[in-house]
Amino acid sequence: MKVEVWSDIACPFCYIGKRNLEGALEQFAHRDAIEVVYRSFELYPDAPLEIDQSFVNEALEKQGMTTEQLQAKKRKMTELGRTVGIDYQWEQQVQTNMFDAHRLTHFAAQFGKQVEMTERLFKGYFSEGKHLGNHEMLAGMADDIGLDRSAALAAMKSKEFVSEVREDEQMAGQMGVRGVPFFVIDRKYAISGAQPVEVFLQTLEKAYR
Repeated sequence: MKVEVWSDIACPFCYIGKRNLEGALEQFAHRDAIEVVYRSFELYPDAPLEIDQSFVNEALEKQGMTTEQLQAKKRKMTELGRTVGIDYQWEQQVQTNMFDAHRLTHFAAQFGKQVEMTERLFKGYFSEGKHLGNHEMLAGMADDIGLDRSAALAAMKSKEFVSEVREDEQMAGQMGVRGVPFFVIDRKYAISGAQPVEVFLQTLEKAYR
């Protein structure tokens, strides 16, 4: 069975959703029959590489959210993250455009390391204050999971994997995906949001039957 996961590295719920899916797979008797593929989705496709407060304020306004509500949301996410081993460090976070980070996951997919690359990017962004718009930084993170640093850097400096990211986003649009995380099992069953482990496990078992 194939589990396709539409997510964005800039999405804290996507990180939790990833961990909950993995928690379900650990309990799933047929986990060796599962292929997990991460699909690209940009929550902020127009974000600049260097984000200032004016962009943040504009994004909050579009969401109808105040600064106080954002802080409350972050506190809630911090608590949720702790339950699945995620250490959200909001003060260290370097917000940026995630397009190249998505390209890097497709680079890693060539070598069977897309899941590991996605995890490394999430951790780097949310816990370590890494600048994911920086090509040298991205290449270093590829090296962290055993990929060739120079090859990763060359891919980031080129236009490689642009079409792969755009194809994922086009698929999302065709399937009516409006928010992430969004999980699709064998193109028959869908799970929207960072649902509890039990929901993932029940859906996996249903799909397998």
